[in-house]
Amino acid sequence: MDTIYYFTNADTEVITMRSVWEGLPEGFPDLIVRRTSEYSSLVNEAAGADSRAIVVARLLGGEDTQFIAKEIGLWAKARGGAFIAFPGEATFDEELASLSEIPGGSYKYALEYLIKGGLENFSNFLLFLADTLFGYGFGFEEPKIVPNSGVYFSHVGTDPLAPKAVVVFYRAHLISSNTRFIHDLVDKMVLLGMSVDAYFCYSLRSSPNDQGLTPAGEIQRLNPDVIVTTVLASGSFDDEELTWDAGEMSKIGVPILQALVSTNTQASWAESDFGLGPMDIAMSVAIPEFDGRIISVPFSFKEVVDDDLHFGTSISAYRTSDLGTSSVAGQAFRLARLRHKSNSEKKVAIVLSAYPTRRSRLGNAVGLDTPQSAVDLLTELRRVGYQTGEFPTDPVLLMELLGELVDYDSTEVLPQGRYEVTWPVEEYLKEFSKMSLKVREAITNSWGEAPGEAFIAQEKIHFPALEFGNIMVAIQPSRGFGENPIAIYHSAELVPMHHYMAFYRFLDVEFQADAVVHLGKHGTLEWLPGKSVGLSADCYPQVALGDVPFIYPFVVNDPGEGTQAKRRTHGTIIDHMVPPLTRAGSYGSTTQLEDLLDEHQKLTALDPSKLPRIREQIWRLLEENRIDQDLNLNLPTDGFSDPDFDSMVSHIDGYLCELKDAIIRGGLHILGRPPEGDLLIDTVSAITRVSQGNVPSLRDSMARSIGLDPGSPSLRDTDLVDHATLEVLRELSERNWPIDGLEQLNGSELGEVISWICSSLVPRIEQTTNEIGSIINALAGGFVEPGPSGAPSRGMAHVLPTGRNFYSIDPRAIPSRLSYEVGTKLADSLVKRFVEDKGRYPKSVGVVIWGTAAMRTGGDDISQVLALLGVRPTWDQDSSRVTGLEAISPEELGRPRVDVTCRISGFFRDAFPQAIKLLDEAFELVAQLDEMVEVNPLVGSLSTARVFGPPPRAYGSGLLPLLISKDWRGDEDLTEVYLNWSGFSYTRNGFGIPARDELSKRLKETEVASKNQDNREHDIFDSDDYMQDHGGMIAAIRTLSEKDPLAYFGDSSSVENPRVRSLEEEAARVFRSRVVNPKWISAMMRHGYKGAFEMAATADYLFGYQATARVVKDWMFDTLTKSYVADEQVSEFFRLNNPDALASICERLIEASSRGLWRAADVDLQLLRQKLMEVEGWKE
Repeated sequence: MDTIYYFTNADTEVITMRSVWEGLPEGFPDLIVRRTSEYSSLVNEAAGADSRAIVVARLLGGEDTQFIAKEIGLWAKARGGAFIAFPGEATFDEELASLSEIPGGSYKYALEYLIKGGLENFSNFLLFLADTLFGYGFGFEEPKIVPNSGVYFSHVGTDPLAPKAVVVFYRAHLISSNTRFIHDLVDKMVLLGMSVDAYFCYSLRSSPNDQGLTPAGEIQRLNPDVIVTTVLASGSFDDEELTWDAGEMSKIGVPILQALVSTNTQASWAESDFGLGPMDIAMSVAIPEFDGRIISVPFSFKEVVDDDLHFGTSISAYRTSDLGTSSVAGQAFRLARLRHKSNSEKKVAIVLSAYPTRRSRLGNAVGLDTPQSAVDLLTELRRVGYQTGEFPTDPVLLMELLGELVDYDSTEVLPQGRYEVTWPVEEYLKEFSKMSLKVREAITNSWGEAPGEAFIAQEKIHFPALEFGNIMVAIQPSRGFGENPIAIYHSAELVPMHHYMAFYRFLDVEFQADAVVHLGKHGTLEWLPGKSVGLSADCYPQVALGDVPFIYPFVVNDPGEGTQAKRRTHGTIIDHMVPPLTRAGSYGSTTQLEDLLDEHQKLTALDPSKLPRIREQIWRLLEENRIDQDLNLNLPTDGFSDPDFDSMVSHIDGYLCELKDAIIRGGLHILGRPPEGDLLIDTVSAITRVSQGNVPSLRDSMARSIGLDPGSPSLRDTDLVDHATLEVLRELSERNWPIDGLEQLNGSELGEVISWICSSLVPRIEQTTNEIGSIINALAGGFVEPGPSGAPSRGMAHVLPTGRNFYSIDPRAIPSRLSYEVGTKLADSLVKRFVEDKGRYPKSVGVVIWGTAAMRTGGDDISQVLALLGVRPTWDQDSSRVTGLEAISPEELGRPRVDVTCRISGFFRDAFPQAIKLLDEAFELVAQLDEMVEVNPLVGSLSTARVFGPPPRAYGSGLLPLLISKDWRGDEDLTEVYLNWSGFSYTRNGFGIPARDELSKRLKETEVASKNQDNREHDIFDSDDYMQDHGGMIAAIRTLSEKDPLAYFGDSSSVENPRVRSLEEEAARVFRSRVVNPKWISAMMRHGYKGAFEMAATADYLFGYQATARVVKDWMFDTLTKSYVADEQVSEFFRLNNPDALASICERLIEASSRGLWRAADVDLQLLRQKLMEVEGWKE
């Protein structure tokens, strides 16, 4: 019997062929259809002696498909059959054509059937092959045109003013009759009262049709209020591969909702802790984010609908989930409705996060003056017609009002509290009953029967919120660890309290919010338990928020955590500018020391006899301020007469230069307000320290222009360059940043940089005013333009202007070529430092890896791990995606390989499953090398599990809630929590497998705990994450090995010159340059409540680092007490703006002393207790 084999990697073609097969004429050759993944199952099939065969392969993809085509071709040849290979795209492929055994004219004719598609064309394609190659006479028709795009069907509701949607799907589904999932979605939308057009297209990037309209043009003519799409992104990168152009779709100006279509079955998705697989994440989530789309939930899954093996393979088609389809329809309806309601009718909830939930720390948002931003947003809402009522225009007063609502240190309802916002318990119980059984049982098991006990009085649930007309300003409730401290030890997946769930359901069903605005990075909603990506009705972010539009102002330099909100809370990001940046400068003792070094230099040349006296003064100042400890200095043998002192002076000079030249925050950002005056000048100076793409560094160009070496470590040279730079920038500022720069510098390298600053950088910064306008646009149901994310001061000024819906990175391109160069330098620097410290090569290193850093850098941390192992990636030349790994020979490496234990964040696990598998491959590759254990510590390893992280569905290291609860005694408790929250291994063979013992064993053998930082827009004492992940690893190693590990901190803020310091050095550097720097303290005092908040947070993080890593010295706590508590001007600032912040600082310092973390002087402890009493008096 003659046979036609048809291989394809497109399920829609399998469906099409199944339909065609049933209508083929009697006597037609056997038709066997297989997916390309199944071709190997045919290899052992024996060919009939008298049979003839045509073997067709149609393949969509890149180089891998070429390989598969050749393999199938060899199989066809072995059968004696004619082989024909066609491309899956609508283009001619020369290489595939060359593999085919069919005349060129017939090949192109056959390809036309496939390109045009549809049941009729596929049927005639088969008839053409049977007649042409086998000699049958069935007859066939010419290929017929099937439109590439158009309206499949429309449903117009009875209300002509009803919100209108366009649902976009692939033409391939239409021509294969795989459209049931589209009908199901449209039906749900119609039930909500929407008018819907179902629109098909070959691609959103297709060329214009006969009327000159692209798919975007056709969709725009349909006049939608929202677009719901199941297809891939429509845009592309610019020529420099820096910025994504979202194309014509963005010009339509309405929200675009990505309805997730999974390539897995609903059952496998439901059972998975992670939701979508790596390919679905890349194609249906990560890449569409580049187009500025809002990420919804999975509503359709690939299910086997016919397993008739006579046909050759099972038939899969898309089938929907009722709950998922309802969620997509609900989100689309709520987005569309924003365009139909007047501003005066809309209700908006502005939510300020509070973690930890304390009165001193309300409005948590990294780098953002949240209270002032809230006031500015309320003001703009009123201007554009929202009903805002009377609201406080003083941000301090706003925070006082919010602070008086509840007792944030308990769950009791205050008798004297001002409870403007309550909800009857019976209404919450109705909402609770609608939650899935799994969710209800989990909340009940953790928090008791609904409605729980927190913040309930008179049968009402009380919320910390204020109503101003139709606008609510609220504090996000506590998730619950503070109310259940025991859970910290054993439950990384603790579900939120009844009160938390009630708050969000209240916003939806009772307040009837048209949108929720979360003000700043970040809250807890997007970090609640549930699937990583592609959430279900059992995932707490989805259960809590429902379908309410979610708008999230978020700092532009944190793509990872912002992406988490996009993917787990259907968030629209409005990125905002980083805080203003400035040079730390010198102050107090460092200024005095700087003057003495200048005097020492003069005396060396003019009067050497006086050197011993000046050296004595230098040494005394070093000792008094513990700078000798920073640098591990000892007085030379011959004291102040020893000429070796002069070499020490050079070392001191370099250190002072590093401290003075450090970039610190010069304040906080306020939404919609660009830095002005000196703050703008300083920010421009900071951003241009490094090269920006093809634009050279301003600092380096300035140094060369005045005859200095850009790389000079001299404090004098650095000051000269900085002074000259600021002089030029001030002149430009006074002239309002002229586009043509400075005429006298035209044609020079310096002139090129200045011209770019005036024509590009400053205008981008000034467009920061777009931020609040973008929020207003999102609330109006507009499209928020996408933009790149990253740290402007690390060569990424192209992320400006802000006010856009930022995107991140293609996870398949991690690590990038550049990141591998940087990671290799970090690895080399770490090894070099270890050799300096220990006199030998390291054997085992622990590395903390974060998803946010991977997105900003393209994978520096991953690259460092690979480089330590002595492994390099290989990349596809065209796509730059990683294709594999290769071991570096011992001769090329020049040192032994280093074993590495990785502690990944929960977001890294979610965003980069491919990178985890790549790391696992690297460990296995090195373990299997035929090398001596002296040069390869992985040889002979029984287990190659080296990647550990939090359990599936959970995030964090658990140490912050533990430290906040104060329910811990020492290292053993810290280690217990760290291991419980980190003891899950991630390999190719098992994702999220309990492996606490394996992690304990790995950490016990670890010699170095390392963490990298890729920019200087933040530091280790203004974020809890460093303390939790890096500090937690150090504490665990110390406990398990019973010795202190080396703690290293990598700095790759300069990609040209990454370096590794000890964590002690980094702590001293940050403490001196920022924490007690009067310049920074004054900057915080300009920001009232939030400035005081930042100072209290800094004290908390110092405490946390000392509890975990033991790197905060007594003199640091002494100096902090002097600068934050004893200083009368600072104390008065706290009194006027945030008294609770000062109380928090005093309590933390007293706790540090009581735990033996600080050997405090009695006078300091007396001061702290006295100040606590004063604060109580202020509050009364």
